[in-house]
Amino acid sequence: MSRAVFVTATVAALIAAAGGGFIVGRAQHSTVPMISTVTAASAKPGGPPIYFQDPDNKPFYSLTPRKTSDGRDYHAVPAGSDVSFEDAPAPVAATAPVERKIKYYRNPMGLPDTSPTPKKDPMGMDYIPVYEGEDSDDGSVKLSPGKIQRTGVQSEPAALRVIHTLIRAPGTIQLDERRASIVSFRFEGFIESVENVTTGEHVHKGQPLMRVYSPSLSSAAAEYLSALNGSLSAQALKGARRRLENLGMPGKAIADIERTREISLSVAWPAPQDGDILERTAVNGMRAAPGDVLFRIVDHRVVWVLVDIAERDLAGIAIGQKVDVRPRAFSGRSFSGKVALIYPHLNAQTRTARVRIELENPDGLLRPDMYVDAAIDTGNPQPVLAIPESAVLDTGTRQSVLVDKGQGRFEPHEVKLGHRGGGYVEVREGLTDGEPVVTSANFLIDAESNLKAALKGFSEAGTQP
Repeated sequence: MSRAVFVTATVAALIAAAGGGFIVGRAQHSTVPMISTVTAASAKPGGPPIYFQDPDNKPFYSLTPRKTSDGRDYHAVPAGSDVSFEDAPAPVAATAPVERKIKYYRNPMGLPDTSPTPKKDPMGMDYIPVYEGEDSDDGSVKLSPGKIQRTGVQSEPAALRVIHTLIRAPGTIQLDERRASIVSFRFEGFIESVENVTTGEHVHKGQPLMRVYSPSLSSAAAEYLSALNGSLSAQALKGARRRLENLGMPGKAIADIERTREISLSVAWPAPQDGDILERTAVNGMRAAPGDVLFRIVDHRVVWVLVDIAERDLAGIAIGQKVDVRPRAFSGRSFSGKVALIYPHLNAQTRTARVRIELENPDGLLRPDMYVDAAIDTGNPQPVLAIPESAVLDTGTRQSVLVDKGQGRFEPHEVKLGHRGGGYVEVREGLTDGEPVVTSANFLIDAESNLKAALKGFSEAGTQP
């Protein structure tokens, strides 16, 4: 076909497509190819015109002579003019679709089962075809970018992190055994009067609790006074004072005798320590035998928390570990303590070990027998190589991860894990710092790639001589 015939046919087609014998050129986003305008100067004389163009170079064309609205003639465009097409897409050679070759068919549930021919599993599901180039002999998995986007695959590099592993257990508040004391006599005596102190009140060390009369105490006091007045030797003086101390006479009462050189009929008996009165049995006028408990006083500024730790978690507990204690009676409040003792015996019925935690209780909010929830921080303060827990594929007997090799390729690695905590798990073997692992949609990749079969192949390869 000659150039003139081609151009004429093209212009005729464009004019027919526009309707009415002309078109308005270059509409935005149009897919119709447009021809460039041709000026009179660019048209070569000689030869019949192939079409006519608007004299103002507007994109209006006609196959026959035509006039503008103001009566001017359209320019004739001869066959030898330089006509070019704009926005015409380059011709694309038609190519036949590439036929991919099916290598085998795999189990739709990801089981290590393949077939050279199409088949169904016991549930009636078709086996999935695997094409050449989609699998590799090194056990890696190759996914297309579209499939990666649809499944939401995400990766995160393995990095050094401090893992805080918390062991949680319920417990109860108990008294510190070392901060309790009782008030009793080492002699037989009588309580003349009890001070205005009752059960539950707080008392201070040295505060008077009651006044006591005892013949034994008065006799020992008289002997000591005689020694002070010089009627006895120095050795006797020392012995007389020791007898008062052995009877438990308060030091302040002995000092009063030395100061006043008089013996009082009754002695003020003080509190042996700071604390709260848990028990009071002393009443006015009562007779008290040696050893009778008259007052029981406990200091609550330090308390114990007793928790029972499961046998499987006992290896991670050590003395001195930090503990966060949250009383159930005070929502939102927490107290910090440390592991003070791991009891030496295991409870055979519950398979738990008792752990004692010491807590400061300056405000007295923690009361005995309160229920608390304790969280013991057993993590290593040193950073270790760690990955998100979601990256681990755990079959029960082995743990593995998918390493992102880039370009849509993923490679399974068997790993040895350590401590867990805070959503991360320590990796002791199988990865290096910075290797990216799949953290999302890894189970879908597992099913897509028949990962279990790949790991089985690794094991068999490793056992060959």
